This record gives sequence, C-alpha cells and structure tokens, in this order.
Amino acid sequence: MIRVLAVDDHPLLREGVAALIGSEEDMELVGEAANGREALDLFRKYQPEITLMDLQMPEMNGIDAIGAIRGEFPDARIIILTTHPGDFQVSRALKAGARGYVLKGMLRKELLETIRAVHAGQKRLSSEAAAEIAEHLADCGLTPREIDVLRLVAAGNSNKEIGVRLSLTEVTVKSHLKSILAKLGASDRTHAVTIALRRGIIDL
Repeated sequence: MIRVLAVDDHPLLREGVAALIGSEEDMELVGEAANGREALDLFRKYQPEITLMDLQMPEMNGIDAIGAIRGEFPDARIIILTTHPGDFQVSRALKAGARGYVLKGMLRKELLETIRAVHAGQKRLSSEAAAEIAEHLADCGLTPREIDVLRLVAAGNSNKEIGVRLSLTEVTVKSHLKSILAKLGASDRTHAVTIALRRGIIDL
C-alpha cells in the first residue's frame, strides 16, 4: 500500500486528490495539509511513502517544506503538484529534493503513474516541466541581488527607490537592470518582469 500525504492550500484540489487516491487499490490517503508547517507535522506523524506538495502556500511554501521534511527524513519521496511550469521553480524544487513534478491540469493518469514511479525509486517530470528546463538550460542565471532588484521593479519601485531599499547607488541599480535584461533577453523592465513571472523566478 502506497500511503500518500496531500499538501495544498485549496480544499477543492485536496478533495480531488482524495477521490483519485481513494479509487486506487494500491494507494491510501493518510493525511491532508493546507501549508508547509502542517505538512511537516503530518509527515512526522505518518511518514508516508509519497507526499504531494503544492509550491505556493501561506505560512511555509512548498520549497521550504521540502527542505524541512528532507532535513529530518532524507529518504522522503516528494512530488510537486502545481500550476507553475516555470523552469526556475522546477529547478529549485529538484534541488530541494523533489523526485517528481506534475502540473495540476494533468491530474488523473499522469499523477497516478508518477506516484507509482517515484514510489519505485524513479524520478518523474511532466513533459511541460522538462521542456521548460531544456529551453533555458544554457541561460545565464540571475544572481540573488539581481532577483532582489527584479522583485522591487515588479512592485513598481523606481531605480532611486530600489537603491534606497537595497542600499545601492542608482548607477549600481542601472547596472543590475542592464544585466537582468541581457540575461532574460528582455527589451525593457516590464518585459523582464513578465518573463520572470512566467519562469517562476519571482512571484507577486
């Protein structure tokens, strides 16, 4: 029996997962969590074979929850179940220790196959997630400071305001922005924010 823990802040999605798991003879849903903190508590209690983890959640997001769970249980087998195919999100999840990545739109057949494959020791990526990673494999990644600048641009701050917030000169902010545009292949600030949101580099 593959015991499954479902972690998502949307009750309707958890209900869908519960119905799906409940229809399979070799699977059992042992718990449901609405955020990463609840997930860690329930993992400690049940130590399930498979955890289905959303990325965007209140209190503790999916990436942090994966790190917390695998910090205590290094063999935990966690599958990301998300609406976000962005390559940056996929890469962060895999680096944190996720063993599968499935988009919510692909639920039924692909999710069941992924659960069984990860339980058997394999890694599984949805075709969309794999395509996103392949498309940006050779890209030069943004530095943590450049991501900070981009987040503040997305929030509507001017170069001067960004400089004040990050203790940088306006010249340095402009330099970071020039680098960001080049790395993302963006034509301007707005285009850079759009690309970063799509790829999961930042979120609003």
